[in-house]
Amino acid sequence: CLENTDPRTRGRGIQLLSQVLLQCYSLLQEKEVLHLVLFYENRLQDHHLVIPSVLQGLRALSMCEVLAPGLAVSVLKAIFQEVHVQSLLQLDRHTVYSIITNFMGTREEELKGLGADFTFGFIQVMDGEKDPRNLLVAFQIVRDLIAKNYSLGPFVEELFEVTSCYFPIDFTPPPNDPHGIQREDLILSLRAVLASTSQFAEFLLPLLIEKMDSDLQSAKLDSLQTLTACCAIYGQKELQEFLPSLWSSLRREVFQTASEKIEAECLAALHALSACLSRSVLRSDTEDLLDSFLGSILQDCRHHLCEPDMKLVWPSAKLLQAAAGASLRAYHCVTHSVLPLLLEQYTKHPQSSQRRTILEMLLGFLELQQKWGHVDEDESTVLSLRAPVCSVVFSALTDPSVQLQLVGIRALTVLGSLQGFLSPSDLELVVDHLIRLALHGEDSQSSEAAMEAAGSLAPIYPKVFSGRMVPRLEEELQCISSSEGEEEGSPDRCSLRQRCLQALAAVSTHTSIVRETVPVLLQHLRKVQKGSGAGNVQGLVSVCQSLHRVALQCQQDAEGCWYYHQTVVPCLLAMAVQAAMQESTQPLLGKALLEEEVLAAMVPVISAATTHLSPELAAQSVSHVVPLFLDGEVSFLPQNSFPCLFQPFEDGECLEAQRRLVALLMAFVCSLPRDVAIPQQERLLRELLALSCSCNCPFTATTAAKCFAGLVNKHLAGQQLDEILQLAVNRLEPSLAEGSRRTQALTLLLWVTKALVLRYHPLSSRLTDKLLALLSDAELGPAAADGFSLLMAESPDVLHKGCHADVRIMFRQRFFTDNVPKLVQGFHGAGPDVKANYLKGLSHVLNHLPKPVLVTELPTLLSLLLEALSCSDRVVQLSTLSCLQPLLLEAPQIMSLHIDTLVTKFLSLTCSPTMAVRIAALRCAHALTSLPTTVLLPYKARVIRALAKPLDDKKRLVRKEAVAARGEW
Repeated sequence: CLENTDPRTRGRGIQLLSQVLLQCYSLLQEKEVLHLVLFYENRLQDHHLVIPSVLQGLRALSMCEVLAPGLAVSVLKAIFQEVHVQSLLQLDRHTVYSIITNFMGTREEELKGLGADFTFGFIQVMDGEKDPRNLLVAFQIVRDLIAKNYSLGPFVEELFEVTSCYFPIDFTPPPNDPHGIQREDLILSLRAVLASTSQFAEFLLPLLIEKMDSDLQSAKLDSLQTLTACCAIYGQKELQEFLPSLWSSLRREVFQTASEKIEAECLAALHALSACLSRSVLRSDTEDLLDSFLGSILQDCRHHLCEPDMKLVWPSAKLLQAAAGASLRAYHCVTHSVLPLLLEQYTKHPQSSQRRTILEMLLGFLELQQKWGHVDEDESTVLSLRAPVCSVVFSALTDPSVQLQLVGIRALTVLGSLQGFLSPSDLELVVDHLIRLALHGEDSQSSEAAMEAAGSLAPIYPKVFSGRMVPRLEEELQCISSSEGEEEGSPDRCSLRQRCLQALAAVSTHTSIVRETVPVLLQHLRKVQKGSGAGNVQGLVSVCQSLHRVALQCQQDAEGCWYYHQTVVPCLLAMAVQAAMQESTQPLLGKALLEEEVLAAMVPVISAATTHLSPELAAQSVSHVVPLFLDGEVSFLPQNSFPCLFQPFEDGECLEAQRRLVALLMAFVCSLPRDVAIPQQERLLRELLALSCSCNCPFTATTAAKCFAGLVNKHLAGQQLDEILQLAVNRLEPSLAEGSRRTQALTLLLWVTKALVLRYHPLSSRLTDKLLALLSDAELGPAAADGFSLLMAESPDVLHKGCHADVRIMFRQRFFTDNVPKLVQGFHGAGPDVKANYLKGLSHVLNHLPKPVLVTELPTLLSLLLEALSCSDRVVQLSTLSCLQPLLLEAPQIMSLHIDTLVTKFLSLTCSPTMAVRIAALRCAHALTSLPTTVLLPYKARVIRALAKPLDDKKRLVRKEAVAARGEW
């Protein structure tokens, strides 16, 4: 074949040889490679039909490790000389780029020996390339040429021209493109070339300025991002000539653009330019371009800052801040001119709205100072203006305008974070202002902002806050408590007390302050408990909420966390035990503390105080708390002289109050790290199991069931766990079958099932089957259906990752796969009176399933979901609608097949007697508009007519949804 006169036959021969070489190039010897290279170089002069196969052979040989020195140069010279690359097909051009890439990777020194001839040869190869697959490789070659210091010689401009002709990239990938090349890939690859050398600067900067002035937004964005990238490697020399034009373009864009994206990129580019000029090392005889550049910016922007009502005030401030934020030198230069002006303008303009604008601009410059940390007295404009800056900020805090107060509080936080800025007297004034706003601010926004600010500044100045703010808040609380008898439950007093408690919690962001605030909060809790009156329960809940916030703030600090735990947990337990014993001996004395609402507020406090303990400290604590509940061991509690024994697991009506405290045991033991051993765990589990099945109080039975479930979830697998679970099943089965405690048994079944489902325990499927069987039960069916929501949802107090529960990945998907077919089968076989239970259970499962999983299962389930919409149960309707709404957006093709049914069902539910159902139906009708227009058009008139009625609904929220949906139709 190789000697045949027909070029096609010769081509086939060379093709076969090349394919063989591509398989075995690594086995060739040096002599063989030399012989083959000479043959293939010669074939490059052959007929054009042969060339593609020749190039494939050369690609194989370019990967040989035994290639003799000089052959790589010889091959490339032959290709540059003999092959007109751009007349070849895409694949063959790609082969040429691959040969060059291979040689650049292995024969770098040889190729550099070619000097600028190699660069020129490559320019000829690449010139005119259009295919994006090849361009990505070609751009990478140019990057390597520059990064590895190949000689560009006199061809710098030619190399720039051959790449910059693609700028800005205008490429839209064809639909179903198998190569997956995106426009962004080409943009980034070309940008890396253009911004790889300062030698391109004189050609590139005029091009960027030209494209910045174009009407195409994409071209503007690309130019600005490329300019930002170039500033990382340019110096004064490259930029000097173009600075006026660049500033002019950037200023015009920021002043005129309506696009936030373009504004952001302009500011980033200006920041990069300022940083580039700041970096340059100056010689004594050169001009400082940074000074003159910032001078131009100040000249064009400074006067706009004097017009706080005009539209150019903010663009000007942003430009100045972008330039100032680039370096400390730039910052000093800009603030030296701008800060005195802003302070002067603040005094000149008496209106709150104008002052707010000026202070926000001032705040922007103060925030930049944070980047450089310590304030240097010699150079800092900010420090030289300390008195007027503080005066302006303090005046904002006393202004009647809430919006101005909020900006003032933000400015105060920034000033406080500047090390060495605030004097001791200023700090005292800061604390006084924060206390006043936190407690007496007329608007809740400024009160909350003041508390947040106190929390931010307290770790920086712990002594000031613990010595000044905490005593003032404590004093305020005492005044409220002592005068409470005079004005029983006054709304103002309740609000002030609430704010005091919140402020104490907010400021507890440093361990030394926590040691001051926690005793104050606990003391107040005791006072409220001893009081009497309707506000007691709410008062106790408020203190618990503050304690919870402090607990969350302590979690990351080991010392603070342990102090908090050993101070708060025993105190809460002691108060609760005292109240329960008083209730047992003298009813009505400690009643408020035993209310469900108060115990439920204590649970997160104890839980948050426990979850982040180290295993050693947790073990120390558990050795006290568990014996307290099992054996009445009260010695570790403060004030532990109690009138009778603490026996929460004993029988007897007089112990009902004590049994309620199992909620606090649950909060503690279910939040322990998994590797902490619980003393007498088997006995504790048996007691909890007995209590959950036998107790008449629903609150106690439920918390005992949750505590049991929490412990079972973390219990090590093995015989002990199997025995306790078998015991639970033996207690459950007769209780579920008949008797007065079927509801308690169902609650226990649900929580134990959840505990086992989360950890993939084999018994979970058996318990789930029991739950499925209960759906057809006339009495328990509806509650069992709601139980599916409990199984799938995140639980707030136990069985979640935050309290170290054993939660396996994708447990919801697994539960769905195992149980939804059974739910569907049960629905089809159920009687008409219980069908709704199956639909409710199904909609709960689907509601908590990740949407991508749901979309894949949609075709098989949609008919059931549509049937659920006809169910009279409002919970089923609501759950199904909330399930369908996202599916309309995520699976339009499947939903389009059922458009007729969907329109009919949604429109009928817009007249439901339940407001929540009407709103959900209108949202679904709105979501229908995301389906293809051709599907919707036949229904348009009917839907618009039907949606006229809810426009007159008596509820505002319904009318709002109706307006949105009807407008979209």
